[in-house]
Amino acid sequence: MSIRYSAPGRINLIGEHTDYNAGFALPIALPQRTFVSFDPDSSDVLSVSSALGDVHFGVDTAPGEVTGWAAYVAGVMWALRAAGVAAPGGAMTITSDVEIGSGLSSSAALECAVLGALLTAAGVELDCVEQARIAQRAENEYVGAPTGLLDQLAALYGAPGTAMLIDFRDLTVQPVRFDPEAAGVALLLIDSRARHAHAGGEYAARRAACERAAADLGVASLREVSAVSGLTAVNDQVDARRARHVLTENQRVLDCVAALESSEFAAVGELWTASHASMRDDFEITTPHLDLIVDTAVTAGALGARMTGGGFGGCVIALLPFDREQTVSAAVSRTVREAGHPAPVITRTHAGGGAGPAT
Repeated sequence: MSIRYSAPGRINLIGEHTDYNAGFALPIALPQRTFVSFDPDSSDVLSVSSALGDVHFGVDTAPGEVTGWAAYVAGVMWALRAAGVAAPGGAMTITSDVEIGSGLSSSAALECAVLGALLTAAGVELDCVEQARIAQRAENEYVGAPTGLLDQLAALYGAPGTAMLIDFRDLTVQPVRFDPEAAGVALLLIDSRARHAHAGGEYAARRAACERAAADLGVASLREVSAVSGLTAVNDQVDARRARHVLTENQRVLDCVAALESSEFAAVGELWTASHASMRDDFEITTPHLDLIVDTAVTAGALGARMTGGGFGGCVIALLPFDREQTVSAAVSRTVREAGHPAPVITRTHAGGGAGPAT
């Protein structure tokens, strides 16, 4: 029996680095997907083939045994079996059009597609939150990347024409209509082609700063801090700025949801641009390259733009009226090339469906 399963990449419309701070975020699933074909057998070995190479490992794999891209696959097997699901061995083939390192969460797409295939083979059903936790554990404890739950929840709960308001304190997911094209507004995805890696130290350093700030304030998470004025009790000023981003970003997420509910896309755009400024100045996870793309897009007529994803590379998203699409795209391409960067890849995109069986 051959099992086919797929899961999407994601764009986070707004709410960056809020997930591990028990805050709010507003992602969408993308049309781009990772596909897994799995032929289970009675062996104790999983043989995995992809464009990146071929890997073989035992179903009893443990952290440290598999590295590189295949660690995400092995990590899912390990986390799933640790959760009591006896996933079988077999032959697995992986294909994907979610660009690696682009900030579109190729890792979560891979984890959730592999997880869905293994669960199907094991004849086990788990709700989306439990699946997200297993995939997150694979990434945190096997791969070694201290990411939150945003990417996995976005991949699992995604739906066409829909954004997801995720409350990470309560782990609830509320659908929010996201169809800008109905209002004559395009969502552009601008791939800077500058790659990043979450397993690097900068992501972990930002998370540690937020945890120190919360500890200084005597709270379990920054979600419990009601006002920016309360951050004066944070001992380190850099930690305080990191925390200020999280607090103001949470409010921007809620304001963005309110604006979407009334189709006020100009207001949404302003919130995106403010979010980028906060990531640039307070959280310091953007780059001059990404800043240039955002500034150029807004100057050329976008309603707003921001980096999306964990930072230090990846993609920018922009909202703009249909009649400004060519102008903005041309201005961004020209300005970025003139600055000596690779030509960006610019596409119009939309909210797609979540993880599930593939035909």
